[in-house]
Amino acid sequence: MTEQSQVDWKRIAVFLVFAFGIAWLAGLLIYLRGGILDSRELVPDTGITEAFVLMATVYMFAPAISHVITRLVTREGWQALWLNLKFKQGWGYMLLAWFGTPLLIALGAVVYFVLFPHHFDANFETLNTLIEEMKALGQEVPFGPGTLALIQIFQAILIAPVLNLVPILGEEFGWRGYLLPRLLPMGERKAYLISGLIWGLWHAPVILMGYNYGTDYPAAPWSGTLLFILISFVTGTFFGWTSLRAGSIWPAVIGHAVLNGTASAAALFALPGTNPLIGPMMVGIIGSLGFSLITIWIFLRGIPSRLPETEE
Repeated sequence: MTEQSQVDWKRIAVFLVFAFGIAWLAGLLIYLRGGILDSRELVPDTGITEAFVLMATVYMFAPAISHVITRLVTREGWQALWLNLKFKQGWGYMLLAWFGTPLLIALGAVVYFVLFPHHFDANFETLNTLIEEMKALGQEVPFGPGTLALIQIFQAILIAPVLNLVPILGEEFGWRGYLLPRLLPMGERKAYLISGLIWGLWHAPVILMGYNYGTDYPAAPWSGTLLFILISFVTGTFFGWTSLRAGSIWPAVIGHAVLNGTASAAALFALPGTNPLIGPMMVGIIGSLGFSLITIWIFLRGIPSRLPETEE
């Protein structure tokens, strides 16, 4: 890792101006074109909307674009990009991010249903509806709702890192590949806190338009926007910790990709009408409990002063 004695706020400011500027301009365009929930479908019956395309390209790639622009504008050079796979050093952290992420999501969901058992869909109404919709489209479904849920979850865990790799890299090359390392002179804990809060705030335009929480929840949309800043902090701490230990951004890329693929899995087992601010999905307070607990562990366990080298 490139050693720094103090935080270079000038470079961080340049990075943030472009990361927020590009993404929030894309958010403004989405809003002017009908928002996320009412965006025009580009291909009928596919769910591919203008908002989806703008989010998957311009919005999510803003941090990576900003990373490159910042290095060019400030003439920083191209050392310590955090792109080296460093498999020998980091394979364990990649596996931890890959399979630990769905376990943390599952922990939050289990605690939620223990506390609110009446919200559990014991008759698999949601899944049965999904099966009927699949049959209406001419698809054969030779198994029951429980098996369907397991298949979807395992597919998400195994396939999400591949399907989500490119757009997630657009985020992580910026947040964990540029911002987090440059905050490390403040101390690792402060770096996690500040980068996580910034990452959460960066999502504000899409959360305000109903992403993740919808629009029908208490004190919407501001409560969801504020809560997601907290969610970003605890998830970002886990991803950042695995990446710093591995000396590479790839654990964060893998974990983030799996997160996006499995974050809504708990909804398959929940009755309609749950409060998204609470759970069972991991964007709720209880749903994110697994990530909150591991963040507390990371902050309390003691953090070594020297991290693995990022370059060979």
